[in-house]
This record gives sequence, C-alpha cells and structure tokens, in this order.
Amino acid sequence: MTTLHVLVDQVVAPVPGGIGRYAEELTRHLIATAPEGCDVAAVVSAVGSEDLRRLETLFPGLSELQRLPLPRRELSFAWQGGIVGSVAKEMVHAPSVLAPLVKHDRSRDPGRQTVVTVHDTVPWTHPETLTPRGVHFHRAMVKRAWKHADAVVVPTHAVAAALNEIHRFDDRLRVIGGAPSGRLRIPVDADLRAERLGLPERYVLAVGTLEPRKGLVHLIEAMAHPDAPSDVPLVIAGPDGWGDVDVYGCAERAGLARDRVKVLGRVDDADLAVAYDRATVFVFPSLAEGFGLPVIEAMSFGTPVIHSDDAAVSEVASDAGVTVARNPLESYPERLAQAVFQVVNDPLLAGQLAVAGPDRARMFDWNDSAMETWQLHADL
Repeated sequence: MTTLHVLVDQVVAPVPGGIGRYAEELTRHLIATAPEGCDVAAVVSAVGSEDLRRLETLFPGLSELQRLPLPRRELSFAWQGGIVGSVAKEMVHAPSVLAPLVKHDRSRDPGRQTVVTVHDTVPWTHPETLTPRGVHFHRAMVKRAWKHADAVVVPTHAVAAALNEIHRFDDRLRVIGGAPSGRLRIPVDADLRAERLGLPERYVLAVGTLEPRKGLVHLIEAMAHPDAPSDVPLVIAGPDGWGDVDVYGCAERAGLARDRVKVLGRVDDADLAVAYDRATVFVFPSLAEGFGLPVIEAMSFGTPVIHSDDAAVSEVASDAGVTVARNPLESYPERLAQAVFQVVNDPLLAGQLAVAGPDRARMFDWNDSAMETWQLHADL
C-alpha cells in the first residue's frame, strides 16, 4: 500500500483562513479519490486531544492520524532549520509552505517525495500587509522548497509566473486550484439563520479574515463615499486576523454610520451559504491574493461579484465579475463605490453577472484538484 502523508496542521490553526479551508477540502477529496493501492495519512503537530478528535471527524477514511512531538510554533522553527525527523522519509504533500524539506535523492528512493504548496507571493510583493515573522518564515520556507522540494503546487498561473521570478522552479511548478466547498449549501432553516444573523433585505457582502491585505478598509471607505448607494449596508463575515482591523473604528473615521455596517465574525458553512445567497452584491477588494476563493464561492450562488484587479483574482474570476483597479490606491474607494452603485442599480448587469458567476464557478471542482494532486505524485 502506498501512503500519501498530508500535513493538516493549518486545519486546526487558531485562524485557519483560506489555507486551512484549502487543506481541509483537499485532504477530504484526496481520501475520496485515492487510486487503488493508495491511502491517505494525516500529519499534525502536537495538538490537543480535542483537535485530534476534530480531525478524525473531518477526515473519515484516514489510514492514520500521526501526531508529531512538537507543537506548531516549535515545529515551524525546527523545519525552517532543516530538523525534520522521520516524516521527511515518506511521500509527503504539504498544502502550505510548512513542510519537512531536506536534501534527498528521489532517483534512489522514488517513494520519498515532498510536494509543497505556495499560495501566493505576498511576502515579496506586499510584505507590509503581513507580520514580520510571517514574512521571514514564508521566504525561508520557499527558499528551502527551491532547494529541496520535488514539486511545488500553486493555485493560479499568476502565482506561478510571480514565483518563478523569485526562484526558478520552472518545470517543478504545477498549477492546481481550489474550488467552492461542497458543504456550502443553503440549509433548510435559511430564513431562521438569516433572522438570527440580522441580515438586511439588501446588503453588500465581504468575506475574509480581518487583516490589512484584504482591503476591507478601502471597502469601508467606499461605502461611506457619496458615489456609493446610501440605502444598502455593508456586511462583513470572517474571523479576526492580525493588524488590528477595527471595522467599526474604520467606519467611524470614514464617516460611515454604524447602522450601515455589520460584522458577523467567524460563521459556519451553513450561515456563510445564507449570507452569500442573500447578498445583493459580493465585493472582494483584496490588495493581493493567490487565488481568492470567496470570489468563486459567491459566484457559485449566483451573487454578482465585484473584485480587485489583482492578477490571480482576475484569472480566477475571468470575465464573470466586475473588475476594479486598485491603483492609484488613494482613489480605490471611489472606484469601488462607483462599481457597487452600478451593480446595485443596474438590474440587467446584475442579472448577467448572476448567470456568468455559476458558469465560472463550475470550472472549479475539488475532485479534479485531488485527482491532479494524485497524478502529480504519480508523475514524480
């Protein structure tokens, strides 16, 4: 039996973010699509028993759940320094840059493989939007990947091109994107959930971790701009991140009345599905991304989408959304406001986007991503 060891630490991280969602969905579908004679084992840092039980529940069908001796922070330091232990001797798939990367000879031991996933090049292009420790860690681990990884998965061709400018990975790069979660379905109690969440009849929705890179401050300023529709509030869903993004404080400074902005915080998949489905328009103002999963999620519900002109996001959205230029940055809120006004007040445009979005979203499927991942390891 050939076992693929998948690192699932990000799934139970304090703030899983988009990478945690990616790791969860990919692992689940790797198990479901495992070729004959292959299975999947999950590898995690020294997490507590509650997290172990959660992983066992999330991933039925695992051949093994391997708990490493080091906690996440210490494990990150160790692997960054090349101290990796026995897990590096296996066939390893890392859904992030956290990976046991050391020198090895795959020609002599073809079962020993390490594949790393680099989701974006933000640590190089927009380091000011990340913590200094995060920037250092990502840069160091990508450098180790350049030296020791057998292959590197990236979510878009835009990231592939940008990453190759930093380190020449060339034919070691493989583009494998994400997809909307199959668990994002409208629940039978949608009306009750919408009432409990306090969703207005019409609203602009934004989804993402509350951190500087996501561009939420620009969207808040946009909603306060005279060109924005004054009768449609802003609803923001997503967990707190770093950088002290105070939504209500930003709204107050921008002159946006408190009753025109609502923060849902972290929500479960059923609540998120309701929020997507009932939104008048979804706005993704992110300054830098590697994929932009919420764009495809919103499109899958037929919700009109407005997004930034980040190269990766534009690649994913194709022509199924309204693109807004980020630069010059000082007038970005004004352009966002105008785009929101246009979509909210143009039923023909909104209807066209509602048709184009689901068509585009259907191009992304987790089964396809998982099978491409299995094929990558087979090719190695």
